[in-house]
Amino acid sequence: MSDGATKTRRERVGAERRGPKTGRRLRPGPTAGFAMLPWLLLGLGSFSNLVQGETPNPWFGAIGLLVFNSLYINVVFRAFHPSARHSRGTWGALAGMAVMTFGLGGAYGGSWLLFFPLFGLACGTVLRGRHLVLAGTPLVVAVAVVSAVHDGWGAVTIAYGTVISMLVTAAILALSETVVELRSTRQELARSAVEEERLRFSRDLHDLLGHTLSVIVVKSEAARRLAPRDMDAALAQITDIESVGRQALTEIREAVTGYRDTSLTTELDRARSALTAAGIEPVVRQSGPPLGPRTEALLGWVVREAVTNAVRHSGATRCEITVDGAPEQVRLVIADDGRGVRSGPADDVGADAGTGYRGTGLTGLTERLAVAGGSLEAGPAGSSGRGFRVTAVLPVDPTADAPPTGKASPTESERPA
Repeated sequence: MSDGATKTRRERVGAERRGPKTGRRLRPGPTAGFAMLPWLLLGLGSFSNLVQGETPNPWFGAIGLLVFNSLYINVVFRAFHPSARHSRGTWGALAGMAVMTFGLGGAYGGSWLLFFPLFGLACGTVLRGRHLVLAGTPLVVAVAVVSAVHDGWGAVTIAYGTVISMLVTAAILALSETVVELRSTRQELARSAVEEERLRFSRDLHDLLGHTLSVIVVKSEAARRLAPRDMDAALAQITDIESVGRQALTEIREAVTGYRDTSLTTELDRARSALTAAGIEPVVRQSGPPLGPRTEALLGWVVREAVTNAVRHSGATRCEITVDGAPEQVRLVIADDGRGVRSGPADDVGADAGTGYRGTGLTGLTERLAVAGGSLEAGPAGSSGRGFRVTAVLPVDPTADAPPTGKASPTESERPA
């Protein structure tokens, strides 16, 4: 046999022992009906009686032995396939085994009574839970009665063997199936965790790069306009571009490792700088108690995304950012007086009042705030359709989002740039 054929055969055999989607063996217990075949040795005593001529009507016994063994093999192999285990063919084979078991055991007794434990084992491979109890109870009673007729007190041993073989087989296979389900669930949770991490990474990169590149473009345009008449101001803008680029590199590294902690104060300062460079007057109002790290991080992302959209697409002259904190919740409103929701491409602006479309940035923020129990709304700032407003509401959790110690007392300020 060639090496390629040998490798193909090994892969095929290995695939039979693995789950359909995973690359490892799922079932820790028996994987096929072959594990149940050695128990057929219990019928050697009956076969010996047939060969030695100690059994009346040997043709009846031989045919019964052949039919019983055939049905047993059929049942135990079908039991390891979930779709076949509960089919009519399997139940019919079990019913045929019951007829042959009681027929042979009732007719001959002696070593033929050992077919009752074999039948119990076959029942254990197929039946589970309530069906096992409903079928097992009358079965054990009937086995005890038939055995008592032929073997007296020996019926206790036969009945006990039937119960044990049925219950132990069902327990082992049920435990094996439970382990398979647990492993499948664990793999599904692992896949979900990977998908969540990918989603987090894509959101962070979208927000970081979108905002940073927008600021760089705006400041580059400002430097180009200022260079002919005020070189010092142009150099200041170029210095800001360098600072923004270096900060973006740091933030991308932190986003990759998952340790980025966005500060609301830092984002408000950056928003003032970006809006001013774009020719938009920033007005920032902040009131309420100090916020915890989680709340500040989420609101910082909202400020970053909303200001980026205002700088790139709004054509506004004024942008107001209001942070209104309370003991139970904090409310952030960012509104501009620009052209409104149709002022730029839908995938960048983030929302469209006419179509209900939500872009990638605001959609991602909505999902983030929803996980934290908050909400985000975006739409026209007024009834005229001009302007754009983003409103974020977050509950304050005093246990999971306790503010860091040492912060200043609540303040309220209005600081136009």
